[in-house]
Amino acid sequence: MTLSLFLLIAVIIVALAFDYINGFHDCANSIASVVSTKVLSPRQAVLFGAVLEASGALLGVNVAKTIGAGIIASDTITLQVILCALLTAVVWNLITWWFGLPSSSSHALIGGLLGSAFIHAGLDPINFAVLIEKVIIPMFASPVVGFVVGFAVMCSFLRLFYKMKPDIINRRFKRIQVFASGLMALSHGLNDAQKTMGVITMALVTGGVLVMPEGEFNIPIYVKIVCAVTMAMGTMTGGWKIIKTMGSKIIKLKPISGAAADFSASSIVLIASIFGIPLSTTHVVSTSIMGVGTAIKGSAVKTNIIRNIVTAWVLTIPCCVIMSVIIYSILKHVPH
Repeated sequence: MTLSLFLLIAVIIVALAFDYINGFHDCANSIASVVSTKVLSPRQAVLFGAVLEASGALLGVNVAKTIGAGIIASDTITLQVILCALLTAVVWNLITWWFGLPSSSSHALIGGLLGSAFIHAGLDPINFAVLIEKVIIPMFASPVVGFVVGFAVMCSFLRLFYKMKPDIINRRFKRIQVFASGLMALSHGLNDAQKTMGVITMALVTGGVLVMPEGEFNIPIYVKIVCAVTMAMGTMTGGWKIIKTMGSKIIKLKPISGAAADFSASSIVLIASIFGIPLSTTHVVSTSIMGVGTAIKGSAVKTNIIRNIVTAWVLTIPCCVIMSVIIYSILKHVPH
């Protein structure tokens, strides 16, 4: 086995590990609310979410193209660069999962790519226009949008159903919340699974297995299927520490508030996916829940939990850039 083939296999294995970990790390994004309100049992919610995550992953390729060919110039990418980025994202996801912090898998991967590409070839490979437009601006804007939309949707629900008794409202919203949670799982698969598709396709092109026409970046169907199934398997294992944080530690959700949060977050993620923006679904879901909680009662949102989450958001990209530089420095003596 040649070294390049060995590296390609290693990249694909680590990419699928990242996809799997992303599934259980971010499964809270789609099923936390429906579990915490006890509308579905954890087992039901995980199976339900896994099926829709896999379905969503097969619906588009715009985010995959952004990750695979938009942020870093493909002609300067090596398998070592991709491997270091993936290792960084996997390690960061495991660290934040262990501490129950809903950090961004997307930003971990992007930070890893930026760090390894920079130490490999300096700033030239980085497409700053795409980075700013599709990563930096959404990173700061999406939490604000998530909060505002969550607040607005919850206020609308409260105004529409203010005459109805709370127990009747929550009973009727149980079915609506299942639909909203399913929509969230679908949108999460559409956005997050595509990131791994983009990375694997990038590796296949770099390793000479795939040849792309100039100016094109197409995702093979077998890459789509493998990534969709892998993320679904990760979702089925659950990420119970983060589910607990998302579903009850920020605010105590009810079916109506859970539905409001899921509708708000899924609509934002779906729109972002259409425009090829690798959005942090974690950011959007978290702030949608905060907006919903504020609409109900400002003091219902627990600020100490928010502080921990925001800290993870702010640290993810810079920490992953540094971690990727360190990993690349260790592996840089491996021949190309």
